[in-house]
Amino acid sequence: MSSKGSEPFIEAGVRTRRRTLKRPLLLALCATVATLSLYACNIYLASTARGAEDRVHRVPAHAKRILRQCAALRATPEPPHDFHTRAQSDRYEPGTRPTLIKNARVWTGARNGTETVKGDVLLEGGVVKGIGYIPEALLDSYDDLATIHAGGAWVTPGLVDLHSHVGLLSAPFTAGAFEVNSIHGPALPWLRSIDGFNTHDLAFELAIAGGVTSAMVLPGSGNAIGGQAFMMKLRKTKERSPTSMIVEPPHTLNGTVPDPDLPLRWRHMKQACGENLRRYGNRMDAIWAFRSAYNEARKVKQGQDDFCMKAEAGLWEDIHDQNFPENLQWEMLVDVLRGRVKIANHCYEEVDLDDIVRLTNEFGFPIASFHHASEAWLVPDVLKRTWGGTPAVAIFASNHRYKRESYRGSQFAPRVLADNEIPVVMKSDHPVLNSRYVVYEAQQAHYYGLPPHLALASVTSTPARAAGLSHRIGLLAEGTDADVVLWDSHPLHLGATPRQVWIDGIPQLGRADTALTPLPDTEPVLVGPPKNGAVFDEVPAVPNWDLERKQAVAYEGLPPLGPAQARAGKVVLRNVQEVWTRTETGLKERWSGARDADGRSGTVVLVDGAISCVGQEGWCLAGAEDADDALEIDLHGGAVGPGLMTFGSPLGLEEITQEPSTGDGALYNPYAADTPALLGDTGALVRAADALQFGTRNALTARRAGVTYATTALGETTLFGGASTLIGGLAVTFRTGAAHALQPDAIVKPVAALQVHVGRAAPWRGSLAPVSVSTQIATLRRLLLDSVSDKEETGRWFKKAADGEIPLIIGVGSADIMATLLQLKAEVEELRGGRIKMVFSGASEAHLIAEDIAKAKVGVILNPVRPFPGTWDNHRILAGPPISNETTVTALLKHKITVALGVTDAWEPVNTRFDAGWVALESSGRIDKQAQYALITGNLEKLLGLEGWLGDQGDLVVYQGGGAFNMSSKAIAIASPRHGTVELF
Repeated sequence: MSSKGSEPFIEAGVRTRRRTLKRPLLLALCATVATLSLYACNIYLASTARGAEDRVHRVPAHAKRILRQCAALRATPEPPHDFHTRAQSDRYEPGTRPTLIKNARVWTGARNGTETVKGDVLLEGGVVKGIGYIPEALLDSYDDLATIHAGGAWVTPGLVDLHSHVGLLSAPFTAGAFEVNSIHGPALPWLRSIDGFNTHDLAFELAIAGGVTSAMVLPGSGNAIGGQAFMMKLRKTKERSPTSMIVEPPHTLNGTVPDPDLPLRWRHMKQACGENLRRYGNRMDAIWAFRSAYNEARKVKQGQDDFCMKAEAGLWEDIHDQNFPENLQWEMLVDVLRGRVKIANHCYEEVDLDDIVRLTNEFGFPIASFHHASEAWLVPDVLKRTWGGTPAVAIFASNHRYKRESYRGSQFAPRVLADNEIPVVMKSDHPVLNSRYVVYEAQQAHYYGLPPHLALASVTSTPARAAGLSHRIGLLAEGTDADVVLWDSHPLHLGATPRQVWIDGIPQLGRADTALTPLPDTEPVLVGPPKNGAVFDEVPAVPNWDLERKQAVAYEGLPPLGPAQARAGKVVLRNVQEVWTRTETGLKERWSGARDADGRSGTVVLVDGAISCVGQEGWCLAGAEDADDALEIDLHGGAVGPGLMTFGSPLGLEEITQEPSTGDGALYNPYAADTPALLGDTGALVRAADALQFGTRNALTARRAGVTYATTALGETTLFGGASTLIGGLAVTFRTGAAHALQPDAIVKPVAALQVHVGRAAPWRGSLAPVSVSTQIATLRRLLLDSVSDKEETGRWFKKAADGEIPLIIGVGSADIMATLLQLKAEVEELRGGRIKMVFSGASEAHLIAEDIAKAKVGVILNPVRPFPGTWDNHRILAGPPISNETTVTALLKHKITVALGVTDAWEPVNTRFDAGWVALESSGRIDKQAQYALITGNLEKLLGLEGWLGDQGDLVVYQGGGAFNMSSKAIAIASPRHGTVELF
């Protein structure tokens, strides 16, 4: 039988046998024709009844390709079976030297993070070739082996940041490099973060310096389905392309058909729900956008399945005029429905989590990880209903209450989630938090109760598993990628810093030319010394938070934050290691004692909130009457110190940062429009004291962490927006624990400083009106030289600032602008004869002109404490170890500048004492205990004109389990001599 055209075919159904006809009789011929006609009719009717399987089907020439395409639909992502026996990595850079790390304590990540191996680590070909005992014969086989002597230091896998926008929100921020959200609809699964990835981001070097070797680069959260994400190695390759930085690029990256003979690779996608989608409607609109998109994908998937069912059954005639059903827009969601995509889902509240969990069950797809998830810890059973298994939860440690969705976030969430057997991931959301310090998130999680093995896993193996990449990153085992960090102390210790980082076996730190792209044959070095003291070699001890954690759960994230009781009379503190107090002449150490033979240290007797006696227990209590009636507290080697102070955030002016209804509202900007005549003030100068809110959760949380005083002003800067106006207003100093403004001593100083902001416009929303720097300086010059009548608030307070009656705090980052301000200061002082008490706040580039700042007697409040080159005004930072030996603090103190520490956001003061502790740990012993306290007490008081306002009547903080600046202790009480009580938490 011949075919039509040249297309081959196969006969199916009933086959007829070719017959040879002889000369028939007419009757026989008629009978034969009749019989054949009847037979053909029966064939037709039967084929119609039985279906296509009984019909003739022609196999197309491209059938093999179709069948391979259909077979590929059943492929599941997994590594090759021989992956861990590979000779070298697919990321291997030719010339990379094999490296032996000798005598290390290796936290491998295995056995749920409980495995520690003492021994060596061998790296070769971009992979780990051995851990523990490495045979000498193997080492002798290398001609160019590089050897690092770890000296018993800790080694971990490279850190994995599961939520980052590095390369998309690239530093320094510019208007032309905002590559996170799209305005083109709520559901955009066809977008890809790799298409906007900027390889010149200054954050790469910083992240690597913090031990981060891989990061999940996610689209933003402004869309329900924001697009495809990619896991990136932060080492720039010789090719210098974004594509070459991808870890296991999916086979579909360029639209190719996966080879069914090769293991499929995971793809990644970002989803979001909640407040961030408001431009496209409310929550109901958002969920409909999800359902609509997934329904379209389901149609495509069903079409593919139907097509392939027929092709694989040989029913070619049924699909002879059809192509394999494909849709480039929805193919990503089709892969989601086939279980080939790891979804990272931005989702905060119980309602949103429940919505997404229902969505997964409706359409049958898993979620790899919920991100931010501030209320996930309150609904563990909801998470466990997720289709396909319980997702990991990626959260912040202490960054909460920045918007309504995060209001019930808790520092105890990691432990609660872990207790419910939910995988915990600590992440940065870079640049919201600097990815360099993602290990600090793990440290805080451990501090608040997450077991150490899970805390380390939260930034290594757990995010790697959530991304489907634990066969190569996040753990150390033979055959995994050679991404390794050698630390100067146990990585859960505050201030732990890498001494060397290897990515793909290539050392990243210590080169003079660049830390980003070291040559493969670089001789590895160890940067900086190890931390001094055996305590840094062990897992850090942390306080017990069981009671606070149970309360947090019971109150659904909003437990009472006030004192459990306020006690007058006598309180005896035993086993006290040190005592520091304010005096009229500054900070003073009143006690520092070693433990006696019985393991006890000193004793402090408080009477009505004031220190009555400090010393050895025997003689301190000898003359005390009614000692048996006193409340006694064992501090277990704890401390007593002055109440700490914070500066720079809108603490006390808002309850929820991004919720306008809980704050003061927008300030008038004289550059944008004339101020109302009713206000009667040209510069619209206002007082922060008029807008204070007492009892905010951020203020009370800070107080429970030892921060008893705060100075705050209006018009503060934000991460993305910059300052909202030149004139920030009149700052106020208040007590964080006061109940209301009428309470005695609630407001310590109604006007503490005049605050202004000078700088280039921030590239994105909320920035200063487009006014030049020169215009801002000119305005300041006129205001300081009496251009406005002192009958107006603006004129009166700028006159006081010019005469030195009140500090002038200037928010500024650029060294060039600071230099101009120093010239302005000299000019005004020469013309007026006064002495301006100028203070630079922010001051990321102050180290560049430290000598000039010192000569001008200008103080500095660093903010942030750990610098980040977020904007152009701040891009010339002094990064600190391991990139530079010097830090901004040490550089300024070297010139005898009065330096203090500040913060930007209202959630940050809770970590004030850790900020000071970290600064000292980075100083190589140059910052002692007194200097640490001064950074967050005395120096701030001096710069803000508060000297003598607190004195020996200032609040005292009682710490249990250690001193003020380490993570072994927690604040358990505030003693207030002025109020005659000891508040117990």
